[in-house]
Amino acid sequence: MSSLSLPAVSELRAEPAADPAAEAARARDAAWYQQAREIVGDLYQRSPLIYWTDFLLSIGVAWGLTAVYFTAPTWSAAQILSFVGSSILFFRAGTFIHELVHMPPNQMTWFGRVWNLLMGIPLLAPWIMYRNHVDHHSARYFGTPDDGEYLPLAASPVSEILKYLAQAPLLPLFVVVRFGILAPLSWLHRGLREWVLTATSAAVSNPYYRKRFPKRDENHLKIVEALCFLYLAGLVALVVKGVITAHHLLLAYLLFAWTLNLNWVRNLAAHRYGNQGDRMTHLAQFSDSINITGQTWLTVLLFPVGLRYHALHHLFPSLPYHNLGEAHRRLSERLPPDAPYHATGRESFFAAAADLWRAAGQTAPGQSAMRRWLRKPQLN
Repeated sequence: MSSLSLPAVSELRAEPAADPAAEAARARDAAWYQQAREIVGDLYQRSPLIYWTDFLLSIGVAWGLTAVYFTAPTWSAAQILSFVGSSILFFRAGTFIHELVHMPPNQMTWFGRVWNLLMGIPLLAPWIMYRNHVDHHSARYFGTPDDGEYLPLAASPVSEILKYLAQAPLLPLFVVVRFGILAPLSWLHRGLREWVLTATSAAVSNPYYRKRFPKRDENHLKIVEALCFLYLAGLVALVVKGVITAHHLLLAYLLFAWTLNLNWVRNLAAHRYGNQGDRMTHLAQFSDSINITGQTWLTVLLFPVGLRYHALHHLFPSLPYHNLGEAHRRLSERLPPDAPYHATGRESFFAAAADLWRAAGQTAPGQSAMRRWLRKPQLN
């Protein structure tokens, strides 16, 4: 079990019911949730063999295809195919960062270290930067301006979706500046260090997110910052020597940006994004999340390592990715027809994205929930 423990059935009753109908609804929620817990109760055991095999194969082939991408003739079939293949496999390997933050302390410690060595440091995304993800499962933070992975895109005009997508091509520049310039300078200046720890030390899609990096993990962060800086310094030395050319840098930027964009776009189908910024119960968070149930090749590529079962993940965050498919099958078959679980499914990414676009298209600028994110109220 991870540090994100399952809420007890009694915890689903956050407040006294206002009327008998509300009490009856709460009782139904508690009943189907308890049934769901029992259905998946034997699926919490992680398999290190599956984790290691999946990750090492993904990252190994990704780096092999990257070598082909850099050495193949420009615009050749080999270069294009290796670009597509390596980006998809880097995306898959990178998604294990999500599994890492859900593991209990001291479980599969070397998996996290090897992930950093082969993925986190070279792509400037050490997994400790994703520690903030635990807030995304918190009843205090989920769906509020203090949630680093939530924006009210369905409750804001379409322009906010476009602004969100426009950020994606700039992400490689951000991480290079963050680890190549800001990190080393902040080691020398306390004020700058505090700003870096508050504004640039979390992997988020909410640009208004501000929360200081946990003090208990600062030494870990400084170690991976140093490794990322040394990695970038080595690349700069190779550029100065002429080993790496401007053409190589362009190819690297395109591959890096495209890989990051895959996850950025995938996020559009993770939630309904309709919350106005108020706190949400555990089951409300689940209902705001989406399972992609179609079996197309695009679903497999765009939602690796269990990401397609995002609603299921928010219902039971501790389930390992390799058991989510079986858990979804059981819940779909055994839960009663009126259980809310069945309403979280969408056939494809495009179906979920279309729902989001339609909802945003019906939101006038004056009604935009994004204004609350801009004001960033402090939650008690």
